[in-house]
Amino acid sequence: MANSYKNAFYDPSVTTAVTVYTTPANTTSLIKNIQITNEGGSKVVKVSITDSSASTDYQVAYASISGATICNLAKDIIVLESGDILKIQSSDTTGISGIVSYLEIDF
Repeated sequence: MANSYKNAFYDPSVTTAVTVYTTPANTTSLIKNIQITNEGGSKVVKVSITDSSASTDYQVAYASISGATICNLAKDIIVLESGDILKIQSSDTTGISGIVSYLEIDF
């Protein structure tokens, strides 16, 4: 069993949900941090998870961000199973970016 700490980046070019990370087969992923940076203005950011075993999307975080700020949208560890997908959506594509920090545990 191998453990790997990794990052995935969010730099949107559309205002629809963007797949940021998909958990590989035979892997469990622990999402530690979803850090969003807003350079200015007002934006709405949503984070959702697609549960591959149920073929269902669940919104797990929502933030209305005003002004230049950095916020963490993961208040605690989020566990993803093989095939689960993490998506981020923002109301604007300018001046917004993010990073997702996670641990992959292979089995």
